[in-house]
Amino acid sequence: MGGVTRTPTNLTQGSATKGGIGESTLRPDGTLKVTGEFAYSSDMWHEDMLWGYTLRSPHAHAEIRSIDTSAALAQAGVHAVLTYDDLPTEVKNYGLEIQDTPVLAHGRVRHHGEPVAIVAADHPETARRAAEKIRVDYAPLPVVHDEATATAEDAPLLHPGRDDHHAGHVPHPNVVHRQPIVRGDVEAARARADVIVSGEYEVGMQDQAFLGPESGLAVPAEDGGVDLYVATQWLHSDLRQIAPVLGLPEDKVRMTLSGVGGAFGGREDLSMQIHGCLLALRTGKPVKIVYNRFESFFGHVHRHPAKLWYEHGATRDGKITHMRCRIVLDGGAYASASPAVVGNASSLSVGPYVIDDVEIEAVALYTNNPPCGAMRGFGAVQACFAYESQMDKLAAELGMDAVELRRLNAMSQGTIMPTGQEVDSPAPVAELLRRVKALPLPPEKQWESGDTAGTSVDVRALPGGLSNTTHGEGVVRGVGYAVGIKNVGFSEGFDDYSTARVRLSVVGGEPVAMVHTAMAEVGQGGVTVHAQIARTELGVTHVTIHPADTRVGSAGSTSASRQTYVTGGAVKHTCEAVREKVLELGRAKLGTYHPAWATAELLLEGGKVVTDGGEVLAGIADVLEDEVVDIELEWRHRPTEAFDLRTGQGQGHVQYSFAAHRAVVEVDTELGLVKVIELACAQDVGKALNPQSVVGQIQGGTTQGLGLAVMEEIVVDTDGKVRNPSFTDYLIPTILDTPTIPVDVLELADPNAPYGLRGMGEAPTLSSTPAVVSAIRAATGLALRRVPVRPEHLTGT
Repeated sequence: MGGVTRTPTNLTQGSATKGGIGESTLRPDGTLKVTGEFAYSSDMWHEDMLWGYTLRSPHAHAEIRSIDTSAALAQAGVHAVLTYDDLPTEVKNYGLEIQDTPVLAHGRVRHHGEPVAIVAADHPETARRAAEKIRVDYAPLPVVHDEATATAEDAPLLHPGRDDHHAGHVPHPNVVHRQPIVRGDVEAARARADVIVSGEYEVGMQDQAFLGPESGLAVPAEDGGVDLYVATQWLHSDLRQIAPVLGLPEDKVRMTLSGVGGAFGGREDLSMQIHGCLLALRTGKPVKIVYNRFESFFGHVHRHPAKLWYEHGATRDGKITHMRCRIVLDGGAYASASPAVVGNASSLSVGPYVIDDVEIEAVALYTNNPPCGAMRGFGAVQACFAYESQMDKLAAELGMDAVELRRLNAMSQGTIMPTGQEVDSPAPVAELLRRVKALPLPPEKQWESGDTAGTSVDVRALPGGLSNTTHGEGVVRGVGYAVGIKNVGFSEGFDDYSTARVRLSVVGGEPVAMVHTAMAEVGQGGVTVHAQIARTELGVTHVTIHPADTRVGSAGSTSASRQTYVTGGAVKHTCEAVREKVLELGRAKLGTYHPAWATAELLLEGGKVVTDGGEVLAGIADVLEDEVVDIELEWRHRPTEAFDLRTGQGQGHVQYSFAAHRAVVEVDTELGLVKVIELACAQDVGKALNPQSVVGQIQGGTTQGLGLAVMEEIVVDTDGKVRNPSFTDYLIPTILDTPTIPVDVLELADPNAPYGLRGMGEAPTLSSTPAVVSAIRAATGLALRRVPVRPEHLTGT
């Protein structure tokens, strides 16, 4: 890790208890994962279980005239075949916010890969073959594939008769949501500008590309309910959508988190959950569903592709006068999280800069393309690529250094956002840029090594790598910079809370804490941090983490960089209540033995009750004896509010996060091949509860941004067909593509957050993409307004 600046934060507990916050404690699941012993959801097994399979539409838009399942039902080993007509209740749709997604298609299909029927059989191959025997009579319909076809006067309405709360505020029924933001006087500010630059930018459809496919096991119960073991991001949101479709009360749909092989937003929507439960309840047998990779590309939402138009003006000395932009996000066939993505894209579209006069519009469309929703960065990624491309363009027009232009206009604590909200915690944008620029550059021509035999070439360090396409001819270096801003937590008035249950008891003569939340551990390391918080607040060494399930209150989604802040906050809050109960017991039992019980500030540290001066009053085990302290509490951060639908004004976000990147690339300008040599990052995290995990998150997010910059895109043709639903054709960075990623961590505490922490998992995904593209521009002199950048964009072929 690079240089680390630490700003002390006030802690109530923990300096003397090993394994508390601020330490790089080992992950409890780490060894199991790297040795292949960790049990993922797809590894689950149940005696006498059946296998589920989904029949999907080969069309992006078509009328369903009829479905014949007789041949599939007649196949040996098949236990059930279900279509829309077999759904048990009148609730036949689901959705995160807008319930517009059919459990199984009815009347028509709206995207390639939409589920039409489901099969349960005694072997996965039997289920697949039975699904192939289902005969569906489709009549293709005109495909809506972009803004022009979605908003034309005669455009097919994908959801006629909409009655959701956005329907009355959009210019066309095929617009999911629209959010304008207007502040200041743009025309007057524009007249003051000495230089005006504008540009159109495009971001392709990125996939989360998690390695563990969608999977789960549904087990019917004797009480008529169902137990569902599943890989997801949000247990209670799943429960809220599943139970009405099944016609069951929520307490009869018992959900337990299974091992999750990555998520990045793609598991926030339902995939196989309802299908597995329907088949289990119909057959009376456990049903396991595991998507193959082809199915997985159709089984979850993706990052919204976007087209963005921006205009910036500036005075001759580099001060930005105004900004105008229009952002069009393709939401695909169903709403998913599109309204919230629009809110993020619009409210963060100005970037981490002070710009008083703005006109902003963001919309999401309904189309017949694959549904898009949550993905790491959530609307801020698309905006960051555009506004940072504009910063480079503006700097070039002004003849200024691009980093100095950014620093000159950088926001800081106290800046007013375009929404009217004050940034009321540290916003060290200029410092992050200074630090990342100050890092030493990697040596030139790293592919060359000299010895007594002469100079040799290591092709692994060249563009094209082991394909041996070049030995350095035509290779040019470029350096680029970018910085971004991301909100933390749920926004726009959403009741963002979490629940934690903490139990403290004596086991084998030692105090042991148990922490129980519904937080989905998807690889972010939340289970590690929860144990660290418990050790810090309760002063115990032994902490167990209860499996996440719906037997405890909601923890919200593992998304929006919120879990350490919100569920960590809930664990801290509940531990504090447990601690007070222990001290209350101690005062009642032992208070007469020492006056400090009544007069001193008491802490729990190292398994003891101690005064703030370090004097030991009793062991925690001696205070508890046979008693158990068991408390479950909710915790909320400060409230937010919805943005005004006309002006976009409002206190919409709870916290902001910032990261800056410097990319160093080498480009073979003749072949259009790019090698990213280094991708350095500086980020403010408020307080690093687990420094090693923080660096890992920054490096992971940076790599995901690299993928969007130069290789990752789901290709969808104008007929709405996905052309590359496999890891053969959808490319993600491997270890050979991943550069050195130096990390410089700042810790500038947010006084409103637990321990001063700042949600940090998404911010590095924003600025890494435009930094890489900026570096490629520097090497080639090309405008490069679209990501991912492909070889043909560099060679003009």
